[in-house]
Amino acid sequence: MRKAYKFRLYPNRAQTESLNETLEAHRRLYNLALRERRDVYESEKRSVSYGEQSRRFKHSRAYLPSFAATNFSSAQATLRRLDRAFKAFFRRVKSGDAPGYPRYKPEDRFRTVEFPSYGDGCRLKENGRLYLQNIGHIKVKLHRAIEGTIKTVSVKQACGKWYVIFSCDLGDAPQASGDGAQVGIDLGLKAFLVTSDGESVEPPRYYRESQKKLRRAQRSLSRKKRGSERRRKSRERVARVHEKTANQRRDFHHKQARQLVEAHGLIAHEALNIKGIARTRLAKSTHDAGWAQFLQTLSYKAEEAGTRVIVVDPRNTTQACGSCGAMPEVKKTLSDRVHSCPCGCVADRDVNAARNILSLGRSDQAITYPAGESVA
Repeated sequence: MRKAYKFRLYPNRAQTESLNETLEAHRRLYNLALRERRDVYESEKRSVSYGEQSRRFKHSRAYLPSFAATNFSSAQATLRRLDRAFKAFFRRVKSGDAPGYPRYKPEDRFRTVEFPSYGDGCRLKENGRLYLQNIGHIKVKLHRAIEGTIKTVSVKQACGKWYVIFSCDLGDAPQASGDGAQVGIDLGLKAFLVTSDGESVEPPRYYRESQKKLRRAQRSLSRKKRGSERRRKSRERVARVHEKTANQRRDFHHKQARQLVEAHGLIAHEALNIKGIARTRLAKSTHDAGWAQFLQTLSYKAEEAGTRVIVVDPRNTTQACGSCGAMPEVKKTLSDRVHSCPCGCVADRDVNAARNILSLGRSDQAITYPAGESVA
C-alpha cells in the first residue's frame, strides 16, 4: 500500500533560483520531446517511443548545460510523464472519447519534478533537510512522522511556495473484515452527510464564504495589463484565495473520513454520478461540497485502517422505506424532507436514505468495484 506525505519547503534565495531553473529545464525537456513526437509523426507517420527519447536525451546532455545539470532519473521521469500522456491519448481515441492531444506546457502549467528513485539525486537527511542534486540541502517542515519506506520524491511549486511529496510503501494493507459497527452515509447539500444512526454533518461551504474576497481579487486582476508584473502579483493573490479554500475543504474531508473510519468497521455509501449533478443548477454547491475528494479520502483511509467500504446503487434509496422496503404511491420530491410510510415509519428523508444504503451494503446487491471508481 502506498501513502503520500506532503511537507512545506523553505529554500533560501539561491536554492529558490536553482529550483526554478530545474523546473524550467524539465518543462523545456517536456515540450521539446512533445515537439519531436509531433514532427516525426507528421513527416514519417510513426510514433516515437520513450526509449528512443531517453537515449537521445542521454547524448544531448553532453552539449546542453541546462540538461546536464538535471538529475538523469528525474529527466527520465519527465519523459515517462509525456509517454503516459500519449498512451492516454491513444486509449481515448480507441474508445471513441474526446482525444485531448497532449499540449505544450507554459510556465504556469508545469509545476512538478519527480525523482523516481529515492537516494538517486534526493535524500532526506537526519537533520530534517532535503538534499537535492545541484540544489543543496533545503529546510523541510516535518510536521508529522513519515511511515514506511520512501520510494519516490516529488518537488512541487504552488502559489509561490515549494513542497516536497514523499511516496512511501507501507507494505500490505490490513484485511478489511467488516467487523465492528456498521453505518450507511447519505451525501447531500442540505447536510454534507447523514448517517443511518441519525447523525448529521453540516456542509462547510468554504467557497461561498470566500466569494467576496475572491470577487475583489478577480476584479483587480482583470484591470491589470497582460504580461505585467502587477498582473502576475494579482494572479498570485487570486491563487492564494483558491488555495486556502481548497486546504480548508481538504482538512474538513480528512477529519470527517477519519471519524467515520475509527468508529466503524463497515461503511456503505452511494455510487454518485457527481459529474452529472455538477452539470445542473446545483453545480456550485456540488463543487463546494467536494464529494469526489471526500469519497477518495474515505476509501484510502479505510484501506489503511482495515475498514470495509461498500458502494451501492443509489436507485430508490430515497424513495423506499428504510423499515419495510415499500415504495411510496407518490414519489417524494426534493421539497419533501420527511419520510412517512403506512407501516408507521416516520423519519428524516436523508436518514431514511442512509438506512436503505446500509441495508443494501449488507445484502448481495452491493457494487463490487472500488469506491474510487464510483465517483466518475
